[in-house]
Amino acid sequence: MKLSSALAGGLAGTLTAASLHEAFRRISPDAPRMDLLDKDLLRKGLKSLGKKIPEENELQRWAIGGELVCDTAYYSLAAAGGKKRAWLYGALLGLAAGVSAVVLPRPLGLSEEPSNKTLGTKLMTIGLYLAGGLASAAIATLAENAVSNKAEQKDGTVEYGELIP
Repeated sequence: MKLSSALAGGLAGTLTAASLHEAFRRISPDAPRMDLLDKDLLRKGLKSLGKKIPEENELQRWAIGGELVCDTAYYSLAAAGGKKRAWLYGALLGLAAGVSAVVLPRPLGLSEEPSNKTLGTKLMTIGLYLAGGLASAAIATLAENAVSNKAEQKDGTVEYGELIP
């Protein structure tokens, strides 16, 4: 797949996971709080580097920026499977991220509560990352189909209606 298709899928996966995270947070007291885990990880990393930890609002901005860049790059790997395996890769990437978010906080010395509060919290954590992986595969595949199936007119322009098979 083309890099543009992969990045479109990666961004879709990131936005899907982040949107579900925010929706769960607003409707359930047991929702995962990956935002708190992200900030905790940043604090620990900055402290280990001997750097000053910014105020809470600035730390939140760093966490969002880091999540946007890193998660987009991560979810874009679903496209590495090509059209035939993008869904499998997306599902595996999503499951790996979700399980890691549940399992790794303790070994990394982070608070476990944001992703491990209850069984429901664990399932929501895994589910939101799985949904991100599947969204990434869907959009990467759709974008790749749009690029590879575009129908060119005589003057070389493409009709928007012709981009989606």
